[in-house]
Amino acid sequence: MTRRALVLINDRARRGAQVSQASLDVLSQGGIDLLRPSEATPDSYSELIREHRDDIDLVIVGGGDGSMNAAARGLVDTGLPLGILPCGTANDLARTLGLPVDCEAAAQVIVAGRAMAVDLGQVNDAYFFNVASVGFSARLARSLTARAKKRWGKLGYAIASVRLLSESRPFTAYIEHDGSVETVRTIQVSVGNGCFYGGGMKVAEDARPDDGMLDVYSIEVKHWMHLLALGPALRRGTHGRSDSVRTYRTTALAIRTRRPHEVNADGELVTATPAEFRVRRAAVRVFVPPRG
Repeated sequence: MTRRALVLINDRARRGAQVSQASLDVLSQGGIDLLRPSEATPDSYSELIREHRDDIDLVIVGGGDGSMNAAARGLVDTGLPLGILPCGTANDLARTLGLPVDCEAAAQVIVAGRAMAVDLGQVNDAYFFNVASVGFSARLARSLTARAKKRWGKLGYAIASVRLLSESRPFTAYIEHDGSVETVRTIQVSVGNGCFYGGGMKVAEDARPDDGMLDVYSIEVKHWMHLLALGPALRRGTHGRSDSVRTYRTTALAIRTRRPHEVNADGELVTATPAEFRVRRAAVRVFVPPRG
C-alpha cells in the first residue's frame, strides 16, 4: 500500500544539503510517495504540515533537533507520524530513539513503519522533544550561530562553551514543583523530556521519552571551574550524585527569576522566564527501529 509523505529537509542543517538522492530513493522504493514543497524553511514546517494534512499519511523531516522542534506543533495539531532523517549537528532526538545516523539506514526505518508514541515537553506555549534550559545553555544557544554549527559541528559547541564558561555567574531562581517552592543559586536549570541533549549529554541515567515524566536538574556550583569537573557525569547522566546538583522528577513545574532569562528548547531560544513546564503524554508518533 502506497503512503504519501510530506518531506521537509532543512538545507541549513549541518548535513542538510547532503541528504542524498539515495535516501529519497529508499523511501520511494519502499512505497512512499514524496511531496516536497519548493520553498520550505523551518519557520514554515508546522504550517505546511497543517496545510497538507488531508493529502499525506506521514511527515519526514531532514535536519537536526531544531528542525524536529519546528515541526512539533504541526505534528501535535494533525496527529501525523514523524519520520526522521538525522542530518543536524547534535541529532539528540535521533540518538534517544536509537536511530541510525546514516540517512539511508534511517530511511529504511521509516519504510518499515514501526511507530512509537513519545511525550513532548511544553514550556509556556512552546514544545520540546529533548531538553529546555534556563541559564548557561540558553546563553550558549544565543552565541552559537547556525553558520558556526554548520562549519564546526560538535566542536562548535565546545569552542563556544569554553568562551562562555569564564563569564558564567550563578543567578537566583525560584522553582515551584509538587506543592513547594525552592530558592536556588544556579548556573543552569534544565528540564528534560527525552534522554540526550547538547550533543550526547544525558539529562538523567534512566530518562526516557515515553515515561510521562520531566527530569529536572539545577547546577549549583559556586565557581564556573567546578562545572568542568561535572563534565564526565553530565555525559553519563550521573550528575545527580553530586552535592552541587539538585535533581528531581515531576510532571509540571514553574521557574521564576528576578529578571527575565531566555529559555533554550532543543537548541532554539523559544521563550523567557517566568516559565511554566509540563509534560504532554504520547503527543507524537515517531518511526523507530525494532527494540533489540
